[in-house]
Amino acid sequence: PVLFAAVRYDIAGVLMLGYAWWVLDDPIPRGREQWATVAVGAVLLIAAYHAFLFIGEADDAVTSGSAAVLVSLSPLLTTGFARLFLPEERLELVGLFGLLIGLAGAVVLADPDPNALLSGGMTAKLLIVAAAASFALGSVLTRRIDSDLPVESMEGWSMLLGALLMHVLSLGLGESPATLELTPGIVASLLYLSVIASALGFLIYFDLLDRLGPIEINLVSYVAPVFAALSGWLVLDEVITPETAVGFLLIVSGFSLLKRRQIADELDRL
Repeated sequence: PVLFAAVRYDIAGVLMLGYAWWVLDDPIPRGREQWATVAVGAVLLIAAYHAFLFIGEADDAVTSGSAAVLVSLSPLLTTGFARLFLPEERLELVGLFGLLIGLAGAVVLADPDPNALLSGGMTAKLLIVAAAASFALGSVLTRRIDSDLPVESMEGWSMLLGALLMHVLSLGLGESPATLELTPGIVASLLYLSVIASALGFLIYFDLLDRLGPIEINLVSYVAPVFAALSGWLVLDEVITPETAVGFLLIVSGFSLLKRRQIADELDRL
């Protein structure tokens, strides 16, 4: 799984650096702060996050529901790291309450087996928590450094260096390129993940990180189960259960508490 992720970010990194050379006058990082930003992205947001996540999820004891709940800890972890490194972005009590309501909604939507969540595969589950913590810390430190490195350049260099780190880890784990089957389906999945989910997805993520800050942008992990449920309904004819509706309402309520001032301002303009 680590080798697949490394190849994915090889492709995404090359694409983003090519785009950076096209749109920027100077896509090469200059100075300590800009290279520090690239290092944070490469080590925490790309290499550590994906390596911990994929190794943890490869354990048969980890169900999809329990993995979804553990990944959903990211906004809470981001809030904790922000208290250390970004005190100006601390949440008020009402905002923290909204954060917890959103987490509750994500748990309801994931519908994990309590026994599977609390027992078995503990090492693998701790790796998934480490993945969420790596991403949370990476987003906070990126905001803390606040270098003037363009997003396109930061993303491209971070992906290539992060992919290199994952290649090294993959070799250490004994993974062989010979085991990577390149069937048409796998190639299509690899291209989709490289171009849409990685290159384009991270471009949007880093832009919003600069605008909104790490706490608000990492709330996206609460929305993922919503789209998973809707996709299952549209594509796989899965039934929308009452639990799904309750989880969705809890997430919306949590978002509303967090963005209460912005919502009030918009209503005043009507």
